[in-house]
Amino acid sequence: MRAANRKTFRQVHDEVRAVQARAPSSPQTGGLITLAPLFPGFVRDLFYWAIRHNPHQFRKIGGTVIVTAVGMFGHGSGWGLGVLPYHTLGLLIGGIGQKPGCVDGRIEMREYLSLTISLDHDIVDGARAARFAQRLKELVESGEDLNPGG
Repeated sequence: MRAANRKTFRQVHDEVRAVQARAPSSPQTGGLITLAPLFPGFVRDLFYWAIRHNPHQFRKIGGTVIVTAVGMFGHGSGWGLGVLPYHTLGLLIGGIGQKPGCVDGRIEMREYLSLTISLDHDIVDGARAARFAQRLKELVESGEDLNPGG
């Protein structure tokens, strides 16, 4: 999805649903990339090396951010491994699991979302990454800006 940061929640939702309703078509599914399995390993490696070392081409094909929902295929909590090379930011959304938590001084069962953030430290400063993670946590916990009608 391109320019998701300039879209409303509803626009993002509608675009995701439209893609789910039709046959896959994206820069990742067309052209030479679909032929890659037909070539010997060393040719594929050379092709992937060339793509990775051309940042403008890679951004066109792979983007700068990857979001994956590993928790949608199971029940309970789950974590993703934060090893997503070639993207500046990776968000791995795990499952939602129940765990004990403190609520008004009492221990109660609560639902927790497992979320893994992976950042390329060569591009993103650690202090900014920590502030981003804290703000993301606050937004997820508050549910801010998730009104589908707005």
